[in-house]
Amino acid sequence: MSDPRPTLDQLQVFLAIVEAGSFAGAARQLGRATSVVSYTIANLEAQLGLELFDRQSTRKPQLTEGGKAMLAEARVVARGVGSLIAKAKGLTSGLEAEVTLTVDVMLPPCALVRVLNAFQAEFPTVSLRLHVEALGAVTQHVLDGIADLGVGGPLSRDIIGIERRGIGSIRLIPVASPSHPLAGLGSEEADVRAQEHVQLVLTDRSKFTEGQEFGVVSSKTWRIADLGAKFMLLRSGIGWGSMPEDMVNDDIAAGRLVRLAMTGWDRNLYPLQSIRRTDTALGPAASWLLAKLKAALDETGEALAAARSAA
Repeated sequence: MSDPRPTLDQLQVFLAIVEAGSFAGAARQLGRATSVVSYTIANLEAQLGLELFDRQSTRKPQLTEGGKAMLAEARVVARGVGSLIAKAKGLTSGLEAEVTLTVDVMLPPCALVRVLNAFQAEFPTVSLRLHVEALGAVTQHVLDGIADLGVGGPLSRDIIGIERRGIGSIRLIPVASPSHPLAGLGSEEADVRAQEHVQLVLTDRSKFTEGQEFGVVSSKTWRIADLGAKFMLLRSGIGWGSMPEDMVNDDIAAGRLVRLAMTGWDRNLYPLQSIRRTDTALGPAASWLLAKLKAALDETGEALAAARSAA
């Protein structure tokens, strides 16, 4: 018998099944027929002389002990090939003609505008496409190839083919209209009564944050996919909710919103991460953009901390 030589495609199909949790899910993710996915895995198992999935005793295919052992090795190979491709592209490519960036709606606008102004001056020949999304939709854009680079919030699981690195965080604070019943209450009463009033919660349509909750304490929630709409409803007094501190400071100072005296929110940070595909190298312009966004987040955080200390 000749030595088994699994192909990269076979390993990618194997990893896709593990990620999707089913052969049909992997087929949808890869854009192939389920029968093709099953045939590919059957060939891989035959080459290795090893059953990778238990298809009999469970409704969904579960990794066998051998499959679990192979999983770690398959991931190492996939990452290695992705890094090889990315390095080759980086060595042969020059300055990008265009960069597509998708950012989380929570990213401070002042920081984003400052960086994009500098980007225009630094790279006048590079076109920029900017998308603003919520939560897991940022990762979805990068995974689907819509964006070269993303800056988004946390996910509860790793995504095959995606690299995420922390680049900063923003502080979320609970706010409401001055006319809202929670306004003016002390911390103990506000903590209890907040559960009785409608909390406005940001949500998105991507599968990656499905079921995740960020700072939800009320049993009554309105789910809103647009931060601007959430901001408008908060100012109208319809509900209460958390907002990025830098986005509501002016409204608090002008009396259009009040910060609620709820406990524990001083530590409520929303971490931001850079998001990119592992098989695609960032070009010079995109790399510069990422570095400047990280620096701008650091500067914004320091400025807000100084303002809180002075208040």
